[in-house]
Amino acid sequence: MLGLLAGLVGCTGEIGDGPGPDGDLPTTQEANEVGPSGARRLTAVEYRATVLDLTGVDVDDANLVLPVDDRTPFDNDFQRQAASQALIDGVEVLSGDVATAVVADPTLRSNVAGCEPSGPADEACFRNFVATFGRRALRRTVTNAEIDDFTSHFLPHAEIEGDFWVAIDSGLRAFLQHPEFLYRVEMGEPIAAMPGLFRLNDFEIATRMSYLLWGTTPPDFLLDLAEAGQLGDPDKRREAASTLLADDRALARVSRFHSMWLSYESMAHSASLTAAMNAETDALLERYIFEEKRPWSDLLLANETFLTPELATHYGLDAPADAAGAWVSYGDSGRRGLLSHGTFLSAVAKFTDTSPTQRGLLIRTRLFCQVISPPPPNLGVNVDMPPAGPDPNACKEDRYTMWKTEGCSGCHSQLEPVGFGLENFDSAGRFRTAEPDKPQCSIDGTGELPGVGTFTGPAQLGDLMIQAGGIDECVATMVYRFTMGRWELDEHDDALLERLVVDAQAGGGLALDSLINEMVGSEAFGLRREEVVK
Repeated sequence: MLGLLAGLVGCTGEIGDGPGPDGDLPTTQEANEVGPSGARRLTAVEYRATVLDLTGVDVDDANLVLPVDDRTPFDNDFQRQAASQALIDGVEVLSGDVATAVVADPTLRSNVAGCEPSGPADEACFRNFVATFGRRALRRTVTNAEIDDFTSHFLPHAEIEGDFWVAIDSGLRAFLQHPEFLYRVEMGEPIAAMPGLFRLNDFEIATRMSYLLWGTTPPDFLLDLAEAGQLGDPDKRREAASTLLADDRALARVSRFHSMWLSYESMAHSASLTAAMNAETDALLERYIFEEKRPWSDLLLANETFLTPELATHYGLDAPADAAGAWVSYGDSGRRGLLSHGTFLSAVAKFTDTSPTQRGLLIRTRLFCQVISPPPPNLGVNVDMPPAGPDPNACKEDRYTMWKTEGCSGCHSQLEPVGFGLENFDSAGRFRTAEPDKPQCSIDGTGELPGVGTFTGPAQLGDLMIQAGGIDECVATMVYRFTMGRWELDEHDDALLERLVVDAQAGGGLALDSLINEMVGSEAFGLRREEVVK
């Protein structure tokens, strides 16, 4: 199995019968918009969701058993994935656990098999299982030869044991360890006139769409479209994407994308407070992105938010009467939009408190997509120690001085001035007027977005960020990185992004649903460029 996985990771995709039909060539511009693609292993989260959809079994320990997914901040960068013995051992354990759980539950096993066996050697029922379960597990039509192989290999054991479910148990283990289950392998047909370019087949396109928008294996309707050869049509892809986006699983996927992107995937609060903060942000995403289909930048300008009584009290705002939560106005609190949320304000806390440096870095790198280099080794900066300044007991404004220090100010002048403007809000999102345990260190709360203007608090910062420009382009870049499972972009990716942003804006702000519509409907979405293995 390890050899098979290594082979898949290193494959070049030189298979197929040649180019598509005459006249089915991308234009020079379209070809220039196709970035490289490689074999992508299911992340632990995708593995868990996929297994649950296939079998009804929740492998909630997948993240503990499978190899750790490196964050870029996203967990699906295929260039950081590698076949390993740890992966082989992990999936063997998990597949056995899942198969045992399925076979032990009459309802689960009937759903997985798709039929009720007439006896231990019911070949028709087993072949039906291989064809139907296999199509969803491997994300493509299972060939007759594969059905024959599964049947001849596993069914005789069930007959010997006098138990049909022995074959299902073995078949499940085989499918859940299959390289095509564990990896999303995009091969496609080579385009002879354009060396290095490949046209994806419909099942590969269906898989791209489903894991982008749902984070799991394609549903039957999408596989049916693929089997009918309809996903090569950009309009059909757009229609399918709209159907996927209308499902609650799309909200969960978009929510997780934001939590990784903006670094609040894990928060050091009580379970109830963490849940309330996540619910606040999810409610804003659902309302603005899915229901009202607003530009993404409007998330920074929302004048009300969804609060439970606990979270409202935590923030110092008027509590809603509904114990389950309700939309509450920010009033004159200085709060507004996503930058006021406990999720965002909890991110990148450091040294038991907020860090103006880290908050500025978060905004610069994640919302403006700027590259801020780490300090050169020769400067001897220890980023794991809190800044001391002349006096380690001094107030923060006298300790965080790198933005004024020669040799450091080039980068830090873009960071601390931004972070200081959010200092009135602690690492749990509460308003404060002084530093913790230092009442003598009052917080002015004034910051600056260099080159744009000064501000105090999230509301004014959101205005300045939109005024500065570049938010739409960064949002599109982050969505694209997540879509392609690759952080490092090249000139082909840049060419596509430049056009997608203009098309998705359509003269206004960049709405996420419009961006996804344009992306899945682009010629590039159905193509791949051969990865150059370094």
